[in-house]
Amino acid sequence: MQVITNSGWVEVITGCMFSGKTEELLRRLRRAEIAGQSVAVFTPALDDRYGETAIGTHTGATWKATVVDEDHPQQITTSLDGETVVAIDEANFFSTELVPVCKRLADTGHRVVISGTDQTFRAEPFEPLSQLMALAEYVDKLQAICTQCGEPASRNQRLIDGEPAHYDDPTIMVGAEESYEARCRNCHVIRSD
Repeated sequence: MQVITNSGWVEVITGCMFSGKTEELLRRLRRAEIAGQSVAVFTPALDDRYGETAIGTHTGATWKATVVDEDHPQQITTSLDGETVVAIDEANFFSTELVPVCKRLADTGHRVVISGTDQTFRAEPFEPLSQLMALAEYVDKLQAICTQCGEPASRNQRLIDGEPAHYDDPTIMVGAEESYEARCRNCHVIRSD
């Protein structure tokens, strides 16, 4: 991605679980640091899979992050100390108040890089990602590989005791390989019984 601008902007990296969203976020952050840009990274308090003050990938890469209450994303702006690049991982766990925060950051000249899954396990829009995608100048939607058939995967298959989750199960359940699989449209299953 070649970016030529003198203003701030929003980048969204999205897709299903295991598609490499956080890996891509970390790649962009490494490049920003190489370019001499100051970086601040934020993660929701709800997601502590990689330690309380870090973001991480399923392959083990990590980056130090500031923990923010997902219901109060305004904490992001008050935590900044002159950084020009603001990264937010697991944006799908934040309230919709994240949208005006990101808009304000871009309006004041920040490069805002966001990663998060765009669909719930029901294959429905996962807010606030759809709003952030509409706000963004750049959107990259990544795919994983379907664990059932090997086709490109765009869905999050939640599993409970090895079986597909029921439609009425809670939307948010933090987990990794023990609770989720990447699935294609045809192999994705939601129980309604």
